[in-house]
Amino acid sequence: MAHRRFGHRFEGDWSEKELKDIYGDLISAVAIPVDIRIEGKHRVLDISRVDEILKGAKLIVLSDCGCRTDHRNCSSPLNVCISLDEEAESMLKSGRYNVREVTLDEARDAIKRAHEAGLVSMAYTLEGSEKISPICNCCSCCCHTLSGLVRFGIAKHVLSSDLISETDNESCTDCGICADRCQFGARKMINSEMAYDSDECFGCGLCVSTCPTAAINLIERS
Repeated sequence: MAHRRFGHRFEGDWSEKELKDIYGDLISAVAIPVDIRIEGKHRVLDISRVDEILKGAKLIVLSDCGCRTDHRNCSSPLNVCISLDEEAESMLKSGRYNVREVTLDEARDAIKRAHEAGLVSMAYTLEGSEKISPICNCCSCCCHTLSGLVRFGIAKHVLSSDLISETDNESCTDCGICADRCQFGARKMINSEMAYDSDECFGCGLCVSTCPTAAINLIERS
């Protein structure tokens, strides 16, 4: 949980300059709730929208996460980052991070594996492009976007969400599973009770899919 504390640093961590340079190349980053049905139109992408994006791609490649490979601050799965079309071609040419061409089903499997491991699926739009790519599966200890937001507080102009989670307190048993899963630090256990800060929630759905009493769901941010 240390990496979810504001200001926490790892040895060999991102520098503030590195993060700001990276954000200069990003137009947007949004979280993707996996295997959760969401009604309405949102910038946060549900898995059905991700399927549309993947199906529309001419080329899909899968690679190891560059952030986790380079920074090694956790043992989360590596081979779960997806690039599409032009960026996929660039990745293949680079040969970096164990990149390989994959099928649609293999890409879907990567997203589901990452979700089960507690990673946040993120859809990025890069400067100079209107298309979504890459689709990464991120942790707050290694990923430039999540670490920049959670630990350094400097990525909110890049990361956005129209959804937040909502808890039915009568159904909640304070088991703590959602707090363990939350990469953003929005859910914490305080004196054996779950405390929730909606301002820190970005609607990724990691808490929703694993709540044993189905006490949590995603709603539109007011």
